[in-house]
Amino acid sequence: MGEIRIPFAKPSIDEDEIAAVVETLRSGWLTTASNAKALEQELAAYCGAKYVNVLNSCTAAMHLCLAAWDIGPGDEVITTPYTFSATANVIVHTGATPVFADIREWDANIDPEMVERAVTPRTKAIIPVHFAGEPCQMDAIMEIARRHNLKVLEDAAHAVGSLYRGRPIGTIGDATAFSFYANKNMTTGEGGALATDDEALSDRVRMLTLHGMTRDAWNRYDAGGSWRYDIQEFGFKDNLTDLAAALGRGQLRRLDAMNEARTRAAQRYFANLADEEHLVLPRFSEENRQAWHLFVVRVKDSSPVPRDDVIRQLAERGIQTSVHFIPLHYFTAYQRLGHWQKGDFPVAEKVFEGAISLPMYQDLSDTDVDDVCAALREILHPTG
Repeated sequence: MGEIRIPFAKPSIDEDEIAAVVETLRSGWLTTASNAKALEQELAAYCGAKYVNVLNSCTAAMHLCLAAWDIGPGDEVITTPYTFSATANVIVHTGATPVFADIREWDANIDPEMVERAVTPRTKAIIPVHFAGEPCQMDAIMEIARRHNLKVLEDAAHAVGSLYRGRPIGTIGDATAFSFYANKNMTTGEGGALATDDEALSDRVRMLTLHGMTRDAWNRYDAGGSWRYDIQEFGFKDNLTDLAAALGRGQLRRLDAMNEARTRAAQRYFANLADEEHLVLPRFSEENRQAWHLFVVRVKDSSPVPRDDVIRQLAERGIQTSVHFIPLHYFTAYQRLGHWQKGDFPVAEKVFEGAISLPMYQDLSDTDVDDVCAALREILHPTG
């Protein structure tokens, strides 16, 4: 492998954000406090939701949401096999059964027609995943959900800042989970959030976030706070630290600018690769605003160089890539559940076989994009 010249992803941290974290360190209060509360309010204002709970991961946001909806053994939750394992892991963690619905080839998002076919009397919720930042067909999904009395939890790990037909992601489903992991469009290092208009859901998630303690327990160290509290449920430990929230507040202020930088990088990829015969470029709906968390190309079956060889040769040139995603039903843990086998989700499998996620981050330069594209062309058109 060559030395990494162009990484796959790289966070953008400015001096103000570093100063905010240092100030929090000096404050003597490191865990969940004023920064976390402020980030919740600022995220709610940004995405248009009434309530936001900040948490230590998007995984926690999804898990706590399902738990707060009392989803458990005997229940089914429909999601896509073309996602990171966390999306379906949280269903398993509640004791419910994940049910997969295949994707649409053009945008790699869950196919509403397949969702409709997957609904049974045991179905309780749908988790659509906004792949790469391109919103799912939410109107159709919400119509299916309302008709069958199902909850909708959007996995928006890739989609903070995306718009669906002019509406911010975070305002459409019953709840929306965001990720602030290190490679995401905005980061808290590790972290996530749940956005909803449902006050009861937000309150219960807050209780479950910290061991099932009553709300007043969050304030028990404040002046006038009480050391007495009650444990009302068997909760978890999923709160976000004030250190992380301090970083997140600065990141949120720059989010639109950082997403615009990603969009410019995506546009340059399109311009450079528009006529590359061996690649399928990502597609997106002009009705939406795409956050461009990922830029995923697909190597065609007819390519003289297979996908895995393209990845290897890019790495030899110092260009780091990834693959999003290995279909969940390929993994040992999911195969042990005994519900699926290879061939069950042909579109997801086809998309995976050719997929390469190219470098994409806020500070990716025009020269870097040009270098990636030149290397791709060289590899896909071997001489001799």
